[in-house]
Amino acid sequence: MRLLVTGGAGFIGANFVQRAVERGDDVTVYDALTYAGNPANLASLEGRQGYRFVHADVCDGATLAEAMDGHDAVVHFAAESHVDRSIVDPARFVTTNCEGTATVCRVALEVGVGRVLHVSTDEVYGSVDEGSSSEDDTLAPSSPYSASKAASDLIALSYHRTYGLPVVVTRSTNNYGRFQYPEKVIPLFVTRLLRGGRVPLYGDGGNVRDWCHVDDNCAAIERVLVDGVDGTVYNVGAGNEIDNLDLTRRLLGLCGADESSIEYVTDRPGHDRRYSVDTERIRALGWAPIHDLADGLEATVAWYRDNAAWWEPLLGDRP
Repeated sequence: MRLLVTGGAGFIGANFVQRAVERGDDVTVYDALTYAGNPANLASLEGRQGYRFVHADVCDGATLAEAMDGHDAVVHFAAESHVDRSIVDPARFVTTNCEGTATVCRVALEVGVGRVLHVSTDEVYGSVDEGSSSEDDTLAPSSPYSASKAASDLIALSYHRTYGLPVVVTRSTNNYGRFQYPEKVIPLFVTRLLRGGRVPLYGDGGNVRDWCHVDDNCAAIERVLVDGVDGTVYNVGAGNEIDNLDLTRRLLGLCGADESSIEYVTDRPGHDRRYSVDTERIRALGWAPIHDLADGLEATVAWYRDNAAWWEPLLGDRP
């Protein structure tokens, strides 16, 4: 398959691209290389047959059209994705996530791409006190980030309903694994602990998330790309719901630290208490997660320990 992957130098995108190239797909990565897009994530693919890189902004329709022409499908990862940053600069999230998605869909329609897979997040559902969110639930985003992703989902789906563009959407729970920029909680905490520092835990640490290994999410995206039904949303989750304090304690243990390394800090505005998604729809396609959380966290910590040359330049003099 000939794939154009926007945001392919980011965390999930780079893991997806590596799997696709190894599988034998022809892959064009289209990435603006903002702070979280890292060429080092794709260094192992340089010179590989069927792989090429285009450095450009997803909102640049002319360049995107030139890059996209001749591809079978688009996997659209490109997005601003950190909630804390969205609180400081919400306009950037609207531009990249909403305008960018509209540009991807418009160009895909113009050049005749066979499928667009739009990658989204469980955060669009908002906080869930009990049970799990299904794909048909009302969207109730809390942050500028999740609001921009909810809007981008609706933009993508509108191109299917209005113009017949073959669109599918995945909404994943929190991911973890190699190549994650050290501002998200797991790589942030691990890199600080490996440096002998302390970790900032929001509020009482009781916020609950479902942790999905990046390889499991990539496998889900691959399955939906091939077998998903046009115009359909698919939740992706691993069933690993734990609160942030439990997660922190696990990371402390894996890094050889104790609870004196925790610094409790004021909670951020609009911090959702719990996310949980119903994954029956994607499981009906034959997908299921295969990574155990304990083993996955251990392997992730080991990767950051063994790859300080990857993350230390990203941190610079920060603690």
